[in-house]
Amino acid sequence: MPTFSQNQHRSLLTILLIAYLVFAPASFAQTSRPSRNGAHSASTRELFTAADRRAVERAIGATCAERIRDPQGSVPIDEMQARPSLPVNNPDALAGARRAERLLPVTRKLVINALIQLAKEYDLYNTGVSRARINSATARVDSVKRVKADVDAHDNASVALSEPRTIEFGTIFLAGLRSDEAMISVLAHELTHIASGQSDALRPLFRAIGRRAAARTGLRIQGQRAEELSCDLVGALAARQFINQTGSWEPLPRRIARAFEHNCVDDDASDEDHLSPRNTIRALFTLDVSLAGELAAGTIGANVIRSSATALTLSASRF
Repeated sequence: MPTFSQNQHRSLLTILLIAYLVFAPASFAQTSRPSRNGAHSASTRELFTAADRRAVERAIGATCAERIRDPQGSVPIDEMQARPSLPVNNPDALAGARRAERLLPVTRKLVINALIQLAKEYDLYNTGVSRARINSATARVDSVKRVKADVDAHDNASVALSEPRTIEFGTIFLAGLRSDEAMISVLAHELTHIASGQSDALRPLFRAIGRRAAARTGLRIQGQRAEELSCDLVGALAARQFINQTGSWEPLPRRIARAFEHNCVDDDASDEDHLSPRNTIRALFTLDVSLAGELAAGTIGANVIRSSATALTLSASRF
């Protein structure tokens, strides 16, 4: 029966050791590489499945169907554009102005939270320089103190970065946003423009959001389009935070839908600076699939119970 000598044993061990050193490092690197810092890893963040896409499309339909059913549903942008401007003292415009003024203080806080949340999610809050940029942006948000009605602005809201303490609203826009959730989404949009400021402090965040939305939708989202979409995303997140913080007997999907309803247009036109309104809804839901899921799930009964319980708790805490 054949046997191995000591030299043969040593030769065999040497061969096995060489083989381990050649092949083991590559597999070891794949399994032990440390994960990236941030809210999510890159692979998790970019995951967008066919099921997600279906949920997004269902959520768009649910949003626009809810707009029709909801007594506080927003007027679509294309309908606002077709209507004549309202005088500043029009009752609906006055009601909208009062709503905007009442909600401005809470919206400032919601926007600051949303900007920090997004900066962390997109890995733009992990160095001293990036944190300083976000902190200066949030300081600009906190300086906005006034809402001004403007007949000539018609169906728009806008800010002048040279005078970043005032948000101007067209009177038809004030009248067309009939709910707190809708008004917060638009106030937050304008506050985000102010946050970025003349220095374009939030440009890295806008680019990152635009890249992700473009990859998931196939749409061209660069430059000003990325900024406008990012401002809309902050608006949606701010409205969702507001819903979490305020009790209501209304169904949760209805309240979420209000942040998007003014984009439920028939005339779905785009321009160089903006996605079309319906593509705006689509891009927003692809960026935050959880919102799409809450709208598409259709669990209205459960949400009524949960919202009602929250409302009772808040009411009880006042006594």
